[in-house]
Amino acid sequence: MSKDKVYVFDTTLRDGEQVPGCQLNTKEKIEIALDLESLGVDIIEAGFPISSPGDFNSVSEISKVVKKPIICALSRAVISDIDMVSLALKNAKRKRIHTGIGSSDIHIKHKFNSTREKILEQAIAAVKYSKKFFEDVEFYPEDAGRADQDFLCKMVEEVIKAGATVINIADTTGYNLPEMYGKKIKYLMNNVPNIDKAIISVHCHNDLGLATANSIAGLQNGARQFEATINGIGERAGNTSLEEVVMALKSHPDLNLDTNIDSKKIVPISKKVSRLMNMPIQRNKAIVGANAFAHSSGIHQDGFLKNRDNYEIINPEDVGLKASSIDLTARSGRAALKHRLELLGFSFSKVELETIYINFIEMADEKKLLHDEDLYELMKKYK
Repeated sequence: MSKDKVYVFDTTLRDGEQVPGCQLNTKEKIEIALDLESLGVDIIEAGFPISSPGDFNSVSEISKVVKKPIICALSRAVISDIDMVSLALKNAKRKRIHTGIGSSDIHIKHKFNSTREKILEQAIAAVKYSKKFFEDVEFYPEDAGRADQDFLCKMVEEVIKAGATVINIADTTGYNLPEMYGKKIKYLMNNVPNIDKAIISVHCHNDLGLATANSIAGLQNGARQFEATINGIGERAGNTSLEEVVMALKSHPDLNLDTNIDSKKIVPISKKVSRLMNMPIQRNKAIVGANAFAHSSGIHQDGFLKNRDNYEIINPEDVGLKASSIDLTARSGRAALKHRLELLGFSFSKVELETIYINFIEMADEKKLLHDEDLYELMKKYK
């Protein structure tokens, strides 16, 4: 069975950059955009042009140098915003506008002080106006995760009629559970008459730690684009992690969903984004965290050394790492210690190993994590 193509929409430079203290200058944005192009993303959301002259300039400059991916920029459902996106993307080889408005009753009442009818009119007008400048129009019904299903269906149907080519079902507040979000996508697929005229995209936030799970649930139920950031960086608790969804799809070929991502480039771009955005990666972060392919407990180390598949579902080389690591701590066993010492060129009998191990545990209790230089010190008395 041939696999369905899943489009990867990266919003590191827009949604990811909204984190306080993570702002990038134009040169840094171009550097990351070029790396995203090399990674194989299909769409790069380069910024929100009307938000500042600096962001306008960054979007404009990125659109001049990045050629393969679609360059996208955000707008509200406001004419002046759309005009600004049109100007910022005038040099893009392939371009898309990302426009939208709130769809939940909470947003309609408390953010816009409006009605469903007026919001729907504004949404349709924004898409129609956008079509004057763009063939490719992505529409986001903001806070779709909490919107009334039937009103959401009506909005999606009408904006597709107006010319929208992609519909972004945004779980803006990260409220949905995977089953809820999957059902929402399926309901749209089954109840919007012209849904086949557009690609459904999933855009999830991580407020409950479910952004990746929700994105996959959406893809399983008919969405064919997901929106994400490198390292899951983003406002509040962050966005969907691009690397997590990509490797989840790769680890589950039975889903018959595939991307164009060159996964071996994941770790290098992850480190660059972390460095340039001054946003450390938590050690236990899936795929790219320092502990993602590290083994420290004796039982795990022994099993891993016997066969990597005992404790790893992903080959570290597939994401750009050279190898997994065996971390030597007071929880490590004899197998791990023996393995590391032999790599360092030491030889010893089984009886000698017992004595070495006792001294190793004493040192590990004191130092927490032992490095090669510690092992050289440990072995001085056994030369």
